[in-house]
Amino acid sequence: MRYLFDPTYFLIIIGMAFAGYAQWKVKSTFSKYSEWETSKGTTGRQVAQAILQQTLINNVQVEHVSGDLTDHYDSRHKVLRLSDATDMETSVAAVAVAAHECGHAVQDAENYFPLRLRNALVPVTQIGSAAAMPVIIAGFIFQMMGLVQFGIILFSLVLVFQVVTLPVEFDASARALKILEQNQLLAPEEMPAARKVLNAAALTYVAAASATALQLLRLIILSSRNND
Repeated sequence: MRYLFDPTYFLIIIGMAFAGYAQWKVKSTFSKYSEWETSKGTTGRQVAQAILQQTLINNVQVEHVSGDLTDHYDSRHKVLRLSDATDMETSVAAVAVAAHECGHAVQDAENYFPLRLRNALVPVTQIGSAAAMPVIIAGFIFQMMGLVQFGIILFSLVLVFQVVTLPVEFDASARALKILEQNQLLAPEEMPAARKVLNAAALTYVAAASATALQLLRLIILSSRNND
């Protein structure tokens, strides 16, 4: 019962509120610009294929994946997957998201270091994410502060991964906007809307890292109290 009303819970609440706002922002922004049809009438898939061709990337396949906002680039299998709301849609939002995923494909083709680092961190991050909280809880239960500190180190791997992810996502969006503009895949008046969609998406990564940082701070505070 010691931590039932602990003030450090406010750190968790702040992180959850920021993450919730970011999710709302990206969904509302995507929904808004999903209703704005591009003047060229090209689908997300057509734009993705055009970008891959223009950037001389011939080893990446474009596939459909079910769901909304489930778009992603699989660097291991060289597959760019576009969701229901992106693949065959002709909206500004769909084109922006498709171009963003192509940005990751370009990063991969150029051996962009932050992307390589993020991919290398995936295995250890998965271990840290799965093991951190059980280890920390066990440490508090048995009053083994060394175990708690080890759990905190494991948890910090998640934050490291999320921080490394930020430049990867920002760079992919910057590449996407540049390609869309230079190759006139969107009209000039459509570019600000595409930028808003990608900025909203980027905010979710900032929010996730912030929430993890606040959780990590809380764990450090609780650990320090037990060491006193």
